[in-house]
Amino acid sequence: MTVIATESLSKRYPRVTALDRLSLDIGPGVTGLVGANGAGKSTLIKILLGLSPATEGSAAVLGLDVATHGSAIRERVGYMPEHDCLPPDVSATEFVVHMARMSGLPPTAARERTADTLRHVGLYEERYRPIGGYSTGMKQRVKLAQALVHDPQLVLLDEPTNGLDPVGRDEMLGLIRRIHTDFGISVLVTSHLLGELERTCDHVVVVDGGKLLRSSSTSDFTQITTTLAVEVTDSDAHPDGTAALRKALTEAGITLHIAEEQGLPGAGHILLVEATGEDTYDTVRDTVADLGIGLVRMEQRRHHIAEVFRDNDQPSRPIQQKGAGSDGA
Repeated sequence: MTVIATESLSKRYPRVTALDRLSLDIGPGVTGLVGANGAGKSTLIKILLGLSPATEGSAAVLGLDVATHGSAIRERVGYMPEHDCLPPDVSATEFVVHMARMSGLPPTAARERTADTLRHVGLYEERYRPIGGYSTGMKQRVKLAQALVHDPQLVLLDEPTNGLDPVGRDEMLGLIRRIHTDFGISVLVTSHLLGELERTCDHVVVVDGGKLLRSSSTSDFTQITTTLAVEVTDSDAHPDGTAALRKALTEAGITLHIAEEQGLPGAGHILLVEATGEDTYDTVRDTVADLGIGLVRMEQRRHHIAEVFRDNDQPSRPIQQKGAGSDGA
């Protein structure tokens, strides 16, 4: 089953091309749409919702043509916009009930669905407070609730972690994952932070300048490599255990990569060791023991999505990893 399909989809404005002959197929599950700001992500969502006509090409959502069935699509799809669009003087309950009624639910069903949805997003205890007094994270949860309240088949989430601190980001990403695992609703979530998508999505679509760079499963992006990630502790004899191990392994003829060059979290205490066979594991283990330093972990590692793009030198603009230039956390 194809949830979203586009064929040579383009959107041009007088001075800029937002989408340039974009063709893709997205199936059920949680799909990440990643690209730098201005890559065309929000434009694509507006076209998929039938809110903005394409200049050329075609698109279908849940088998419905966006050019002729915009209303039917919006009945079946939930949308969480990027910008702040919430009325400050009403409660979350009032707002989400209103949105449920706008989606066609009768009054009783709208109230019941609102209570259930606000409980799911963690706002049940705060549901009667005016939205104007909510934190940024709570406002994002209200926007998510209104996208889910009418039990859609698909939700489109535009930069749902914008403005959130690291804890808020993790909580929002957990909610997004549960939308599919708990309720079977497919999700298309946009972000310019690669690290978020790596942990949350089944499939990743990368766009830049309105063009498709790559579309594949997350596991394809993050294949296991023949590289070992080795993390060690320091000792009295070797105050810098990582440096001592690097020197000893190099002398033993082992090929190393410095993790800082890969931009990996905690890179200062990690060595990337080329594994040429089982002997490499034995050499690392014996060397650590001979040095008298502690071995924290030694594991075959996976590529991070960001490394794939850095290796291929694909994006013309930087796509950020989590924690790099976050939006007003």
